[in-house]
Amino acid sequence: MNTTATTTASTTATTASATGTRTQAGGHTPLVKLEDVGKRYGNIIALQGIDLEVGAGEVTCVLGDNGAGKSTLIKIIAGLHKHDDGVFSVEGDPVHLASPRQALDLGIATVYQDLAVAPLMPVWRNFFLGSEVTKGWGPFRRLDVDFMRRTTKQELLDMGIDLRDVDQPIGTLSGGERQCVAIARAVHFGAKVLILDEPTAALGVKQSGVVLRYIIQARERGLGVVFITHNPHHAYPVGDRFLLLKRGRSIGYYRKNEVTLDELTSMMAGGAELEELVHELAQTDTDTGVLRTIRDDIEEDSTVDVPHLTVTRPTTIIDESQTAAADHGHGAESGRHG
Repeated sequence: MNTTATTTASTTATTASATGTRTQAGGHTPLVKLEDVGKRYGNIIALQGIDLEVGAGEVTCVLGDNGAGKSTLIKIIAGLHKHDDGVFSVEGDPVHLASPRQALDLGIATVYQDLAVAPLMPVWRNFFLGSEVTKGWGPFRRLDVDFMRRTTKQELLDMGIDLRDVDQPIGTLSGGERQCVAIARAVHFGAKVLILDEPTAALGVKQSGVVLRYIIQARERGLGVVFITHNPHHAYPVGDRFLLLKRGRSIGYYRKNEVTLDELTSMMAGGAELEELVHELAQTDTDTGVLRTIRDDIEEDSTVDVPHLTVTRPTTIIDESQTAAADHGHGAESGRHG
């Protein structure tokens, strides 16, 4: 039984890797492709005009601040919500996914930020949760615990995770290790496209590095990875393509050789909006001393034609007319008491 599990895992990994190589070399159809995709909730436009490609052996990073539309995009690809506009294709075939189960059947697996694990259950139980392997028949049918333990151990080793005991509760693992167990589980059950919902958001620097390493390993095994994040410093080292979202619309879609980390950071930080704010203040009756304070804090980035604004201290703007009125009222009140 152990030999069969190891052989199956090795064959799956080799096939996925070979597929990724053929796709990269031959320019075959991407695993997932979105063309001018949009989503509406009543009168609210959640997504509009989104283009995205996910190829085998590639990491596509989707970046955006809170409310940018990242969650809506995940739900469309994962089959939770249907898109209203555009074309959503899986390996060249247009689809309208009706459920996450249909997405899984097409090889699209999603690892959400909360992971949906049972903390007090052993690692191997979480690995096979909902897909338990059994042996025997009829009234003698029971869980094949030995097979599931060995398979979990082997799959985690293939991803570079060497656990001393797969019987330990998964809640005792670090956040990065739990993320990696979820990634290994998706790979084992035949995922071609792996969607990661901000896997490094709640992790420290060291654990974030661990997760990024496993993302690279998933890419090397031939999977197409969609990496959702709001941190360009995590996305740029591992990404091959970068989609930037803002308020449900794309503000840029680049290959790695078309954009720098500084440019990604500037677009994420909204450097253009900060410059417009300074110009607006210059056209008002704001005290020149206040403007001088703001302008002194603007530093030009030599690699990007968009200035950055660094706030060093709060500035209070006092309306002189309101001050005079307050002083007048205070004097009148003192006269009545006198």
